[in-house]
Amino acid sequence: MPRKNTHRSAPPSSAPILREPPDPEEPTPFPIVGIGASAGGLEAIEQFLGHVPPASGLGFVVVQHLDPNYKGVLVELLQHSTTMPVIQIEDGIRVEPDHVYVIPPHFDISLLHGQLYLLEPAAPHGLRLPIDYFFRSLADDQQERSIGVILSGMGSDGTLGLRAIKEKAGGAFVQAPASAKFDGMPSNAIGAGLADVVAAAEELPARIVSYIQHTRGLLSQLAPDPAEIDTSALDKVVLLLRAHTGQDFSLYKKSTLYRRIERRMGLHQLPKITDYVRFLRENPQETGLLFKELLIGVTRFFRDPDVWEQLKAEVIPALLAAQAGGGPLRAWVPACSTGEEAYSLAITFCEALQQIQATAHHSLQIFATDLDPDAIDKARAGIYPANIAADVGDERLRRFFVQDDFGFRVSNAIREMVVFAPQNLIMDPPFTKLDLLSCRNLLIYLEADLQKKLLPLFHYSLNPSGILVLGSSETIGEATTLFAPLPGKTRIYQRRLTALPKGFSAFPSAFSRPRTRTDAASSASPATLSALSATNLQALTESLLLQHYCPAAVLTDDKGNIAYISGKTGKYLEPAPGKANLNVFAMAREGLSDSLNAAFAKAVRQKILVTIKGIAVGTEGGTQFVDLTVTPLDKPAALQDMVLIVFASAPPPAVAHESGGPQSHSHHVRLTALVDELQQCREELQITREEMQTSEEELKSANEELQSTNEELQSANEELTTSREEMQSMNEELHTVNQELQAKVDELSLASDDMKNLLNSTSIATLFLDDELRVRRFTTETSRIIKLIPGDVGRPITDLVMELQYPALAEDVCEVMRTLVFLEREVPARNDRWFRVRIMPYRTQDNRIDGAVITFVDISLAKAQEATLRDTLAALQGRFVEQSKELDQSRKLESILKKAQSILEERLSKLNA
Repeated sequence: MPRKNTHRSAPPSSAPILREPPDPEEPTPFPIVGIGASAGGLEAIEQFLGHVPPASGLGFVVVQHLDPNYKGVLVELLQHSTTMPVIQIEDGIRVEPDHVYVIPPHFDISLLHGQLYLLEPAAPHGLRLPIDYFFRSLADDQQERSIGVILSGMGSDGTLGLRAIKEKAGGAFVQAPASAKFDGMPSNAIGAGLADVVAAAEELPARIVSYIQHTRGLLSQLAPDPAEIDTSALDKVVLLLRAHTGQDFSLYKKSTLYRRIERRMGLHQLPKITDYVRFLRENPQETGLLFKELLIGVTRFFRDPDVWEQLKAEVIPALLAAQAGGGPLRAWVPACSTGEEAYSLAITFCEALQQIQATAHHSLQIFATDLDPDAIDKARAGIYPANIAADVGDERLRRFFVQDDFGFRVSNAIREMVVFAPQNLIMDPPFTKLDLLSCRNLLIYLEADLQKKLLPLFHYSLNPSGILVLGSSETIGEATTLFAPLPGKTRIYQRRLTALPKGFSAFPSAFSRPRTRTDAASSASPATLSALSATNLQALTESLLLQHYCPAAVLTDDKGNIAYISGKTGKYLEPAPGKANLNVFAMAREGLSDSLNAAFAKAVRQKILVTIKGIAVGTEGGTQFVDLTVTPLDKPAALQDMVLIVFASAPPPAVAHESGGPQSHSHHVRLTALVDELQQCREELQITREEMQTSEEELKSANEELQSTNEELQSANEELTTSREEMQSMNEELHTVNQELQAKVDELSLASDDMKNLLNSTSIATLFLDDELRVRRFTTETSRIIKLIPGDVGRPITDLVMELQYPALAEDVCEVMRTLVFLEREVPARNDRWFRVRIMPYRTQDNRIDGAVITFVDISLAKAQEATLRDTLAALQGRFVEQSKELDQSRKLESILKKAQSILEERLSKLNA
C-alpha cells in the first residue's frame, strides 16, 4: 500500500504521484545520499537539488541544524528547486528513489533497513550533532551504498559521520569552501582528509551520478567473487603501494582491497582495474591517496560503551588488585588511528582508579601505534573538534580536556600517559610484558592466515592473565587454547597459561650464535688457522724439527687438519681424489691409515708421545717400511694443542738364512712377513680394544655430562630468550619514546621561536618570573631597564640592578600572585625616564598560577609632555591673574570717571538752573 503523505506542500497539479513502494521483503537496493548543512545552507541545498539529473535512482535525505521552535517552510522552499517529491520525514517512512526527505525540527533521524525513524535528542539544550548522528546510521545501514554530502555550515558537524561512511567504502562529497557562505563544515571535512570530491554545490550531483555509474560491483549486496577478481592487476597495485609507501598490503583481505580500489576507480571513472594500475603509475599522488584510503578507520571516543564500562568496573580493578603494592601497568593499542581509543583507555583508567580509591600508587603506560604517520601526528597533538562532546560527555570534557580556539585538547595528565609511534604490526617487533592489549577492528581487514599468526603474537606479548580486547565483529577463532572469554557479550579475553604453538617465533633472529673454540676446531682448515701466520709456523716448526728430528713431518691440529708441511712427505701422504681435503687421515697412503689413526688418537687422548715402527706402506708398485712418531705439543704457547707427526724411513725386517734351498728361503720370508703382520694386527687390535673401552667410559661420562649440560643449556636458553625479548622490547620502547620526545622537542622549539619572535616584535619590555621571584625569561628590551644577561636566568629579581626607582617591586609581585589581581604603577627611572609597570599573574594551560609577568612601557615622552603642559598652564594662569588685576584697576577708574561725570552733570544742571 502507498504511504499516505500528510506533509506534501507542492501544488497538486505539479506534484508527481508517489510510486508503489517495492516489496519490503525484497527491496531493490539503491544508493541513499545524506545531505548535511547548517540553517544558513539553504541556498547550497537548493543549488544541489536543482542540478540533480531526472530519474537518477537516488534517495536524498536532507539534515539541517534547525531551531527546536522553528516552524519551517523548508519543504515548500526546496520543492521549488526540484521536480522530485519533497517530504518531511515521518516516523518509519521508507526511503524511495528520486525522493527528497527533510528532517523535522527538534528531532534526530536514524536509518534502519531503508526506513527513517525519528528520535528525540539526547541533549535537547546542549550541543546537537544531527548530521553526524544520521551519517553514522546511514553508513551502518547502507554500507557501500551510503553517500555523504557536506554543504555550507559552521562548526564541525558531519566530519565524524563522513569517516564512518568512508570506512564502509561509501562516498564523501564536500562543497568547495570558496563557494560556501559558511566554510566551517566543509573546511573541517577537507582538513580531516575525508573528502573524495570537492566541488561547488551545483557540480556535486553530476559527480555523484558519475561515481555511481562507474562503481559496478561496489554497490552490489554481495562481496566480490574471488574468482572474478583480476588477481594479477590487484598484485600490481599492491606492488606499487609497497614501492611507494614501503608497506605490504598483500596480507589484507582481497575483497576489502578490491572494494577500496573499485571505489577509487569510480571516483576517477576508470572501467577496469588494469586502467587503474596505469593511472597509479602515471599519477604517484594517487598511490598516497589509496594508501590513506586503505588505512581509513572509524574511531571515536568510547566506541562501544559496554566495553569501556566493563573495563572500568571489572577488568582494570582486577589488574590493580593483582598489584596491591602499586606499580605501573602496561598497555598497547595497535592500529590506534588518531588516538581516540588510546585516550579513552587512559581516561577509563583514571576513572577506575578513582572508583576503587586505591591507596597504593598505580600508573598506566600506554603504547599507541599505527601504520599511518599522519594519524600518529594528529594523535600526538591531542586536539579534537567540538563534536566529540556527543561521545565524551560534559563531565569528562571538564575533567580531562581543555577547550581552546581549535576545539578540545587532551589535558596534560592524560597526554603524558600515552606514547605514540608509527609501527607495522606485521613486520616490527611487538611490545611485551603487557597487562592489557586493545586491538579493535583491525583483524577484520586481514586474511585468516595472518589472524592466526597475530593471536599467538598477542598471547606472547601479554603477561600471565593479561587482557586482550577485540572489536565487536572480531573473535579469537581457533585460538581457544590461548585465550578465555570473560563473562558478557563484549569481546574481552584473558590470556591462558598455555604454551605457544610449535613453530611460533616471536622475533626474527637478528644475531647468530658466536662460534666456540670447539666449534671452530671441529671445522678447522688452513683458512681457519690463519691466525697463526705462515712465517711464525715455519720458524717454530723448523726450530723444533732441528732440535729433535730431521725427517719429513706435518703439523696438524687435534682433528688432523694439516697446518704446515716440512720436508718431502710424498712417500707417506698423497692428495685424496675429489674435493680438496688437507686432513692427514684422508691423505695417508695405503697401509699407513690404520696405524696413524690409532697412534694419533692415543697421543691426543693420553697426551703422550706414541711411536710405531716398521709400518708397511704401499708405494707406486712396491712396499716401504715407515717409523711413525706422533707428538702432542704444549710448548711453545703458539703451538699449544697442535700435533706433530714425523715420518721416517725404516729398513725392511731382517730375514734369517736357513739351509733348504731357494724354495724354503722364500717360504721363510713369507712366513716371517705374515708373523710380523699378525703381530702388528694383534697390537692394533689391542690398542683398538683399549681405545674402545676408554671411549665407552668416556662416552658414558660424556653422555651424563651432556644430559646435565643440556638441562643447563635449556635453562640458559630460556633465560637468554627472556633477556633478548626484554632487550628487544626495551629497545623498541626506547625508540618509541625517543620519537615521542623528538616530536615534543620540535614542537617546543617551534613554540619557543614563535614566542620569542612575538615578544621581540612588540618592542615591549617583558619579564617572566617563577613563583619564587626568579627570572624565567625576558625580552631584549628588558635588559635596557634591568641589568640582565642570559646567565641571569634563575636569579632572584631582588639581586638584580635596575634603572627603576621601584623598591617595592618584589612586594607588589607577591601581592599580585596572592590576590590574582593585576597591578599597574607609573615608576620613575634614571635620566628623567618614566615607565608604566604592569604586573599580572602567570597562568599555565591547566589554569595554575606559576609566577608573574611584568611589562614595562616607556612613558617618558608622555611625562615630558605632561610637564610641559603643566608649565604652560601655570604661565597662563599667572598671566590671567595679572590681566585680572589690570582689569580690576580699569573697572575702578571707570567707576571713578562715572562718578565724576555724574557730579559734573549735577553741577551743570544746577548752573543751568
